[in-house]
Amino acid sequence: MPVSSSDLVSAALREIITLPVDEARELAARDDVQLVDLRDIRELQREGRIPGAFHAPRGLLEFWIDPESEYAKPVFQEDKTFIFFCAAGMRSALATKTAQDMGLKKVAHIEGGFSAWRRGGGPVEMPEPRSDK
Repeated sequence: MPVSSSDLVSAALREIITLPVDEARELAARDDVQLVDLRDIRELQREGRIPGAFHAPRGLLEFWIDPESEYAKPVFQEDKTFIFFCAAGMRSALATKTAQDMGLKKVAHIEGGFSAWRRGGGPVEMPEPRSDK
């Protein structure tokens, strides 16, 4: 029987740490914590971003985490707690499970994602309007 995306998310949620938005906001202020925004660039341009969050598009995450990959990003080699988020929490649940499976020791995701962050009054930076003149 095929496995659905909902099945994958449910399985991931059983094996990862899920943080309520209030706790994620408190942790985000620490130097040893890095928020990781998995949304695509169009979502960031349309909805804004969390100040200080590192943008790692979900489709590149495995390559950016892997220290042996030619695409590895130094941020993922740092000794930090990585808190992943997406729009609503499904992509970030899968990404958190993947990061954990790849050996990142301190990982979690934000319950409800960026939407919950906004509803909870978390700070958001809006992009500068584009000037195509």
